[in-house]
Amino acid sequence: MTFGAFPFTLASSASNLGERVDSVFIGLTLFAGVIVFILAVLVLTFVGMYYRKTRFSRVQPLTHSNRLEIFFVVLFGVIGLGLFFWSAEVYSDIERPPNDAMTIFVVGKQWMWKLHQPNGREEINSLHVPVGQAVKLVMTSQDVIHSFYIPDFRIKQDVLPDRYTTLWFVPTKAGQFRIRCAEYCGTDHGEMTGWVYAMDPADYERWLSASSANAAPIGGTPGYANSTMATQLRNTFNAAGCIACHVPGASVRAPRLDGIWGNTIRLQNGQTVIGDEQYMRESILFPNAKISAGYPQPSLMPSYKGQLTEQQLRDLVEFIKSIRDGWPPEATTRPSTQAVPANGEDHP
Repeated sequence: MTFGAFPFTLASSASNLGERVDSVFIGLTLFAGVIVFILAVLVLTFVGMYYRKTRFSRVQPLTHSNRLEIFFVVLFGVIGLGLFFWSAEVYSDIERPPNDAMTIFVVGKQWMWKLHQPNGREEINSLHVPVGQAVKLVMTSQDVIHSFYIPDFRIKQDVLPDRYTTLWFVPTKAGQFRIRCAEYCGTDHGEMTGWVYAMDPADYERWLSASSANAAPIGGTPGYANSTMATQLRNTFNAAGCIACHVPGASVRAPRLDGIWGNTIRLQNGQTVIGDEQYMRESILFPNAKISAGYPQPSLMPSYKGQLTEQQLRDLVEFIKSIRDGWPPEATTRPSTQAVPANGEDHP
């Protein structure tokens, strides 16, 4: 790409964020380069002037210019603040995915990436996405810290155990782009790679529908309540015992789950949180971490840490997201007989 009259050998960007990240990088590099150049010229100049064998006078009285000092302080201060606010704006946009983004769950483990498409299809070390569609990755790790990195998209995010982190992008052109782990995670860290396949929307829909003709998008999409995926989510909700406390008419007084997705939740300590994926995951695994206002402390809810697989946690989060507009009749039916594993292992 080029920046003004100066060519740079950066690989072309394939996402909506790439050009902005490249611009900030080049701006910071140029600013730092100018500072280094000025300092180098001054150092070399004074070395030549005050070299021991020169006849340059060393007895001249010291002089000081307040105007010159103020000029440089103000100049570089303004430039530095400008770069700061510019970078902060780009970073803020990177950290805030749009509301209409398609959600894909990512699980990192030594040494592979496991990804879950919206219709339930699973991929190993590959990610298919449509060009022009905002994609939000909700990520966690089953073992150590990993880092999901797509160089051509200029995005990277640490993937941590016991919590969700998010990343989003919009592919701007079709193609095949490398996925890497950017955090050393053990012996085969260098082999923890994969590919993003950015496809035309029509090709992506054909690829997605080929996996399961009866599957329907999840996450609050109208009409999904009768789909195979909805049945799976509801069965996980019932099998985990959530139906005993968190549905209308339950005998145990517990927070209602319908409507918490994306809304502000007041806590017992007076603080507030947003009902996002991380809050839901934390409340399932560590129910005493953030107790809703008006409910007893410690929480009556047991911890599900080590009792659910990552897929079941994902199912529960997606089910809660889907009831933002009210409980479907199917949610209060008799619990499924599906058993919940006694450990948190999740094998592909």
